[in-house]
Parts: sequence; C-alpha cells; structure tokens
Amino acid sequence: MTLQERSSSAHRATLTINEIFVSIQGESTWAGKPCLFLRTTGCPLRCVWCDTEYAFHEGRRWSLDDLVEEACSHDVDLVEITGGEPLAQPAVPALAAALLERGRTVLVETSGAFDISALPEGVHRIMDLKCPGSGESERNDWANLDRLRDGDEVKFVIADRQDYEWARDVVTQHQLAGRFPVLLSPVWESVPPRELAEWILEDRLDVRLQLQLHKILWPGIERGI
Repeated sequence: MTLQERSSSAHRATLTINEIFVSIQGESTWAGKPCLFLRTTGCPLRCVWCDTEYAFHEGRRWSLDDLVEEACSHDVDLVEITGGEPLAQPAVPALAAALLERGRTVLVETSGAFDISALPEGVHRIMDLKCPGSGESERNDWANLDRLRDGDEVKFVIADRQDYEWARDVVTQHQLAGRFPVLLSPVWESVPPRELAEWILEDRLDVRLQLQLHKILWPGIERGI
C-alpha cells in the first residue's frame, strides 16, 4: 500500500466515541489545565475498581475527519484520548496523528495491556500499569517499559498496601523514577490519600501522589468531568 493509499484509508476510518467534553485535567502532570476529552467506547479489561463502566458499550460512531473537526471546534489546545481503552480501536493512532497535525497537544491514557508503540511520535502516553488489586495485572505487556520515551508517564492505581508494595517494587526494579514521571493514584474511597502519602514518604519513593482533581471539584458527578 502506498503512502497516499494509507492516508486515504486513515481518513475513511471510523471510531466509536462515548463522550466528548471540556473539563479541568484531573490527573497526570498536566493536572489543572483545561482539556478536551475524547472518551472512546470499549475496553477488554474489567478492573474491579473501574469508574467508567458506562463506556464499555455506549457510544456514537464518528468518521475520523468529523471527529477531528469536532475536537478542534472546542478551541482547547490540550486534548486527551481516554476510555475505555483507546488502543482497542485501530483508528486511534490516526486520530492522534491528525490532532497533532492541527497543532494540538495530545495525551493518550492507555493501559499497559496494549502495544504503546502504535501511537505516533509527539503523543504523550500515560500508561496505566495494572496492579494486582485491579484483577487485571496478568494483562500487562511488560515490553511497554522498553517502549517508553520522553514525554511519557507511568501510572499505578493503588487499591491497598499490597498494590503499593507491588508498584514500589516495579518502580525500583525497572528504575522508572527519574526517567519518567511516576504517578501513584489511590482508588477513590478505598485508600485514604494521606495513608498513601505516608507510605511514599516512609520509603522516600521518588514518585508523584496523584489525586483525581475532577472528583474533588465535582463530587458525585460521574460523567462529563
């Protein structure tokens, strides 16, 4: 297939999108900035603490071109493609590339279960490695640790002390701290943030405690934040 044929095929691609909204970025090192969110439909993982189960099946089909135009109409420079699991849809790398071409800063939040090298250069990949408490740690593709590049971040969602110790050991064994921002996020209403903070301080672990800012700002609201 020629480059022209690949480009034409990409622009004929379609994606199923659960919701599109502008909010304050609540996670990652980009937290606090206005951000446009494109939430994709579908995820093959079933983390026990998942807070976006509504995205498993609900969604509207978009052409790639129409979706890019819709995204750019909101006039927000920072765009996050999230899910669900974005990389479960083959057209997401083309969507990310098209948004980059339109001058957007593009974040993709993805689990550690999919090959992150599918995403183009210039995308900031936030990779959520699944801890044992998620029930999905067996799905982690450990080769992704070798695919990380400048601008990427690694996230661990912590459900209990066992998850913390597991994440701490992964960070240490793979020398992630200092190479990439490492984010430890407590499961909402499961691990008290202060307790996680004390574990981090006790171990002098070079990571960032991450709270879900959007849930603090808009408590009780599940969608569109």
